[in-house]
Amino acid sequence: MQEVAKRAGVAPSSVSRVLSGHPNVSAVMRNRVIDAVSALGYEPDLLAQSLRRGASMTIGFVVANISNPLISEIALGAETCLQAAGYSMLLTNSMNSPALDAEHIRLLTQRRVDGLLLSISSEDSQVTIDAVNKSGVPVVLVDRELNVDRPVSAVIAEHDTGIAEAVRHLASLGHTRIALVNGPSDVRPARDRAATLRRVSRQLGIIAIVRSGEFTTEHGEQATDSLLSQTSPPTAIVAGSNQILVGVLRQIRKHHVRIPDDLSLVTCDEVPLAEFLVPPLATIERDHHQMGVFAAELLLESLSGSRPRIQRVPTTYIPTASVNAAPISK
Repeated sequence: MQEVAKRAGVAPSSVSRVLSGHPNVSAVMRNRVIDAVSALGYEPDLLAQSLRRGASMTIGFVVANISNPLISEIALGAETCLQAAGYSMLLTNSMNSPALDAEHIRLLTQRRVDGLLLSISSEDSQVTIDAVNKSGVPVVLVDRELNVDRPVSAVIAEHDTGIAEAVRHLASLGHTRIALVNGPSDVRPARDRAATLRRVSRQLGIIAIVRSGEFTTEHGEQATDSLLSQTSPPTAIVAGSNQILVGVLRQIRKHHVRIPDDLSLVTCDEVPLAEFLVPPLATIERDHHQMGVFAAELLLESLSGSRPRIQRVPTTYIPTASVNAAPISK
């Protein structure tokens, strides 16, 4: 800054006023300082600036698995909203490890982020809960529930609505054995989907089968192989995530199962290029980009002093030709 001031022929305090956007600066002085900054390649010390004003204008986003396509859409929605408000976003990937969730929360807090968006690996992890309790910054949970010491905001997808619609539609087509290849029960989306499948199946007098595991292709393969190898396999399968779906499709091909003649198939969350599959996949959809926008808006509200609140996002079942009448037992 001293060098910029010397080149521009002004006091260092004048350089500071120009760079901080102070209104009481003449156009002549502003131009001289900007020209000097450009000539010298000067970059302000963002950490020093954040310490002076008590805000870093940075938000941390901890995600369980960045390879999940829906996470990228949520992150894009959040970052677009935050950028418009003058904030930058730091994204960390925990690779489905609760220990890394907690470590990322601690590191981002040490970097003086102004708030946190959290799509964590496990809601039951005490180290994650402790890290959130100690963070001291506003927090928004992204489709998660966490038993922490203070109120936090959350954007929540209503998974029960879409699953219930899908199960009722399948039952109306004569399906009496419906399987859900699901994610882990220690995160809200998988827990709500399983609970809804069981509840609606009891009401309709049909059989619900749940295979819980990680949101991975490997789990999708193992669970589907087991289901299709049964003496009385399910006549319909719901894939609990995009990653799980890949494994489900691999085993469907391996077992020479025809969709929808032998098996009806539904997936959770829109799949890129799904419309070009034959047949196109029936889907339980939610607006991921809007979830990211809502999460960012909730955090900005908290930063402005508003009380934490919950924002709900609906899910909708979109039937396609991948769902048909249940096959007649031989």
